[in-house]
Amino acid sequence: MIISCAMPAMAQDFLLDVPVDCTLGTTCYIQNYVDQDSGPGAINFMCGGLTYDGHQGTDFAVPTLRDMNEGINVLAAAAGTVTGVRDGMDDVLYTEENAANLRGRDCGNGVVLRHDNGWETQYCHLALGSVTVTTGDFVASGTPLGQIGLSGRTQFPHVHLTVRQNGVVVDPFDPNEDASCTAPNVATLWADPLASPQGGMLASGFSTGIPEYSDVKAGTASAEVLSPTAPIVVWGYAFGARPDDVMSIEINGPLGPIFYTENTLDREQALVFRAGGRNPPEDGWPSGLYVGHVAHLRGGIELGRQSVEITLP
Repeated sequence: MIISCAMPAMAQDFLLDVPVDCTLGTTCYIQNYVDQDSGPGAINFMCGGLTYDGHQGTDFAVPTLRDMNEGINVLAAAAGTVTGVRDGMDDVLYTEENAANLRGRDCGNGVVLRHDNGWETQYCHLALGSVTVTTGDFVASGTPLGQIGLSGRTQFPHVHLTVRQNGVVVDPFDPNEDASCTAPNVATLWADPLASPQGGMLASGFSTGIPEYSDVKAGTASAEVLSPTAPIVVWGYAFGARPDDVMSIEINGPLGPIFYTENTLDREQALVFRAGGRNPPEDGWPSGLYVGHVAHLRGGIELGRQSVEITLP
């Protein structure tokens, strides 16, 4: 059952800019939305699964730790006054072993802004030492507050944005709670319309073997060079997987097709990784250009596709 998070008054007078300095759908993406289910389950404003039980914000994520380490600014989504700041927490993946250390500090390093008419925005999981504002500061929309990090209760690099009015959580994609399960609501709090894909590709690359998942998440899984006597593998990293989704992997070489497979996914996963390829022929791989294609499909419709190239000398 979908419940009301809030029924904001004068929502049209409060609009938000994207709270992160990246290009949605290219260098960053939305991993999770507000949970609108009152029970133990979870559902987002489009009746999708990109949320979890009790999630009260929107997660703007970058694909890998390497992207995070390049330094992605978190921005004030609206003009306001800083009412709370925390810094000093390490950027570490959340585990059951360190859960006790995070009790009461799930947000990690963060900033809270107060806006007019009872509105408030909160920014969580900022990088250690990156917070640039102090309590009492007035900031304009777009002012850097810190950088995307991995502090607090999180397992992927992102900034979690919670929006509240008079202390009540508001879903910025559905402030009036009249979105349809089949189409996003045009009446949002975003100053410019934001796409809300429910899955897609994050990264892909060539490798000389099946890479470790930890290397994929770190952004270090891609091979710099291929070997004529080693396997040629293409891997893909996607988000928002659902049962019966398909990840297809295709490899073409200088002499034509080398490999193709379709992996049917069997469960809902926030992040998913697949890889495939072939061992070298007896006389080795020929020199030339190799091209890989990875796609994430749902019901035969592509949610995302990436292509990668590498040359074997």
